[in-house]
Amino acid sequence: MKRSTQNLWILFAVVLLTVIPLLFVNGEFGGADGEAEELIGTLAPSYEPWFSPWFEPPAETESMLFALQAAIGAGMIGYVFGLLRGRSSKEGSAGKAASSGTAVTGKGSKKRQDSVPGSS
Repeated sequence: MKRSTQNLWILFAVVLLTVIPLLFVNGEFGGADGEAEELIGTLAPSYEPWFSPWFEPPAETESMLFALQAAIGAGMIGYVFGLLRGRSSKEGSAGKAASSGTAVTGKGSKKRQDSVPGSS
């Protein structure tokens, strides 16, 4: 199977896994903020919030902003994992090249160590 076909199947599976629960789950998706507010109201009825929000978006916009925040965070985590994996594989290939008698240059080409003046 071609890589592009495989990627399309993976994308289809991800979309399917996202859409199916939204279609078949009948219920209200609520956050922890509302539940916490109710609990505080029952435990301490005289409690007053320290401040009020200056901007309160509609529920759909709030969900979209939360999803955007999660996507940006996941992208950053993925970038860091990819960066660290790339560095470790680069160091691993440099270590293998040193043990095999070759040196890795900055452009990825290999140079024989015995062609370097002064090496024995």
